Amino acid sequence: MTDWKRKIPTIMSSQELLDKAYARASKISVNGTVAFDTVKKTNIAKITAIGDMTVVTLLKYVRGFPKIEKEDDFFAQLVDVIIGQDKLKISLANVSWCAEKCSELQRKYLKMVRKAPSIDSVAKLTKEFYGRFSSVIKRINDDLVFLQKARDSLKVLPSVDPQLETIVIAGYPNVGKSKLVERISTANPTIASYPFTTKGIIIGHLTKGWRTYQIIDTPGLLDRELEERNAIELQAILALKYLADLIVFIIDPSESCGYSTEKQLALLDSVKKNFEGIPIIEVENKCDLPGKFTDRRKISGETGEGVEELIDEVEKFLKAKRFEKMDELPE
Repeated sequence: MTDWKRKIPTIMSSQELLDKAYARASKISVNGTVAFDTVKKTNIAKITAIGDMTVVTLLKYVRGFPKIEKEDDFFAQLVDVIIGQDKLKISLANVSWCAEKCSELQRKYLKMVRKAPSIDSVAKLTKEFYGRFSSVIKRINDDLVFLQKARDSLKVLPSVDPQLETIVIAGYPNVGKSKLVERISTANPTIASYPFTTKGIIIGHLTKGWRTYQIIDTPGLLDRELEERNAIELQAILALKYLADLIVFIIDPSESCGYSTEKQLALLDSVKKNFEGIPIIEVENKCDLPGKFTDRRKISGETGEGVEELIDEVEKFLKAKRFEKMDELPE
């Protein structure tokens, strides 16, 4: 995700784009054999420079945005939540159309100016080109403004790697999710913001042997029942479905988190319903405290008790999932 972040340039408005192109053209002067030849060659050079610079810039905008190949992946869902896939595609298509139209106008007027019989006709055609060219560029101003806002939104997305096997940590606030991510991460976890969360998500990495796993805690998302969410929150949560290979759901039987066990189990049922098909490991945290513990796996994020065994179980789950995928491949 970080590569394309560097590729999206700052996007100018229509007026900024025109001002830059015309300012560059105003400095152009080409000597000819006679006055008429000088005027013609200079105006041909101006039209060429304006067209080339603008078309290259517009196409750079279009190519800078990442292509959304599939509707059913994490990045596509995020784009839809943050800026809207359809609106993005329409704006990029409009800019692409504009680049083609500008190139067409450039070719048309270069041909006419080359055949122009007098200085007056060269001046008239060049002025006409400027007017029509400006009109076309101004038609996409709303698209350019939108794309700049989209660029700003996309560039602040945390660098989640959809290629890595991903463990999503879920559960109510204060059940010990962040502490667990910190304890099992090989390096210090990073905290990054999503535009639709109230807190930064925590991204950790667990390296075992040559394989690295991505661990994500999502405060502000998977910490209350999904049925209570608004449409945008729900869509953001469901985007995680395309990223998660495994969910570790943390329960606090000590209830020191401030939520009853019953309420925590209701959230677990909600996650199971909305993340159907994704394996869930149910873990009871804070086993160093008194509480209503069951036969679920027990850990203490505080002391580290049971954490290594949990990691082993996570590896076992993900390994089994890899083998399942291999079995599904055609021979």
